[in-house]
Amino acid sequence: QVQLVESGGGLVQPGGSLRLSCAASGSAFSLIGMGWYRQAPGKQRELVAIITSGGSTVYADSVKGRFTISRDNAKNTMYLQMNSLKPEDTVVYYCKAKGPTTQYWGQGTQVTVSS
Repeated sequence: QVQLVESGGGLVQPGGSLRLSCAASGSAFSLIGMGWYRQAPGKQRELVAIITSGGSTVYADSVKGRFTISRDNAKNTMYLQMNSLKPEDTVVYYCKAKGPTTQYWGQGTQVTVSS
């Protein structure tokens, strides 16, 4: 089984930056793709960005030009560089990993953008 651990969340002022990390352990050698999602209380979990092992990416319109997703395949670690942060980016961010037939989720990390 795969375990996912997010880190890097915290409090930042509007316009600031944060870098989230997601480390996969266990049977991570079988992972095909990884992605970041976010969810606010009472709302559906929404896609932020996805990256495949081959480097293909997909971004939500709300973060294009501000966020950059990347991964280190050798370490099975994914990153989300978050620049020009806005108050509406304040939410819990979740790491997702996809294997051939199984999906895994991390526990989430809180990002708060406020003055």
